[in-house]
Amino acid sequence: MSKKQPVGVVYSTNPDYQYQYDEEPVAETLAPEKQRLRVSLDRHHRGGKTVTLVTGFVGTDDDLQALGKMLKGKCGVGGSAKDGEIIIQGDQQEKVRAALTAAGYKLC
Repeated sequence: MSKKQPVGVVYSTNPDYQYQYDEEPVAETLAPEKQRLRVSLDRHHRGGKTVTLVTGFVGTDDDLQALGKMLKGKCGVGGSAKDGEIIIQGDQQEKVRAALTAAGYKLC
């Protein structure tokens, strides 16, 4: 977690001054039936290794991590979930699609 930084003022001699902090908007996670996820294969910038990408997730980072953990467990492989996409090692398209549809997600 990053510290909150005051916006616009470095130092104030006024003892009653209230610093304004830059607030990050909290993204709400859409319901699974409203999500439109894309499942695809990718080899770019991965040393020739094939990975399965799940993109299009709208929601908080914690929910993305939870979905990624569930998919990695269903496929029995490693991967990561960051920057709004889930990376699953190997060609796991069929297993990922089956797990997502069973969880109620819509696929493109």
